[in-house]
Amino acid sequence: MATDGAVNGDRRIPITIITGFAGSGKTTLILNLLPQLRAENPGYKLALIKNEIGDLNVDSQLAAAAEMTGSKELLGDCICCTNVGQIEDALATLDRESHPDRIIIETSGSAEPLKLVLEVNRISKATGRYELDGIVSVIDAENWGGYANTSYTAKLQAKQTDLIVINKWESLGDRAFDLFLDKLGDLDVDTPQTKSDKGWLSKELLFGFDSKMARSWLTEPSHDHGHDHKHGHTSEMECLSVTLSSSEAEASIDLDKLEALLKTAPKDEVYRIKAVLYSSKPPKASDGTEVNGIEDGRARYILNWSFGRWTWAKDDVAEDGAAVLRMSIFTAQYESNKWLKRTESGQYVALAGGAQGKLEVRRVQ
Repeated sequence: MATDGAVNGDRRIPITIITGFAGSGKTTLILNLLPQLRAENPGYKLALIKNEIGDLNVDSQLAAAAEMTGSKELLGDCICCTNVGQIEDALATLDRESHPDRIIIETSGSAEPLKLVLEVNRISKATGRYELDGIVSVIDAENWGGYANTSYTAKLQAKQTDLIVINKWESLGDRAFDLFLDKLGDLDVDTPQTKSDKGWLSKELLFGFDSKMARSWLTEPSHDHGHDHKHGHTSEMECLSVTLSSSEAEASIDLDKLEALLKTAPKDEVYRIKAVLYSSKPPKASDGTEVNGIEDGRARYILNWSFGRWTWAKDDVAEDGAAVLRMSIFTAQYESNKWLKRTESGQYVALAGGAQGKLEVRRVQ
């Protein structure tokens, strides 16, 4: 069984779970991702597994109209109960027929995320073909008060998730929005929260490292994460670009220092960390899994850190130049200056063995 994030030379297919009550704006959020993905990579293939209680799914027609590369409907019952066993078949069918670069699972409003997460993780370990990238819960701020007090599921969806996306807040006045935040706070969850821009959210916040879109990012030190602003959208996050270079041909990263960052970064301050780097020893994922089949020795790796969990994959594309590490750190609003200073101090990013190098940290968004 493969455990290294690759099967027959192919990287695992990342899976993003999006949950939330009916009418919260899940489908709009998904459809707003497509132009972003295709602006960066016109050939990018996004597939959808859509669960709906009942026997009619209008949202599938919306997905088809947006040229989703493939979709599967799981109708009739909640995906976290009766339909949970159908997920593996749906994933395999999309993989075989559509060859997607990423799969989104959009749940019904009554789904409990944890049950679905456990099933996706089971399938991932059994097949070595998939990788859970993140769980997002979408909340309708206008109507939150109508179901938050009576729904146990609302609390589970807010708690068993990586990120809460607040939709439909624009029409609320300051007092009404404060009351909404108070009710959300009553759920007593510490999940990071961010507001969408009329159902639009940056793909960089929703998605972790994506190798299909990362070739230019891997080879261009001056990558700019602010391009989405050209389309008139504002972002609820900030981004730091980190480069560590050395003139020594065999220089590698101090993995212990970097792992200290991965283990301690608060998920309400740091949303995503994406990096490509050279290490002299195989790194370990957050669950302790090593990159399979790699022996000690300098090699290039890709890091995908999402809300406190992280995975590694070996990168087989060699890079010219002196960069030992290139990393993007995506933070919540007003947090980037703090993390810029911490990163610049060298407590998290340094060369192994005390070797000297050049560290550059700058804010790009």
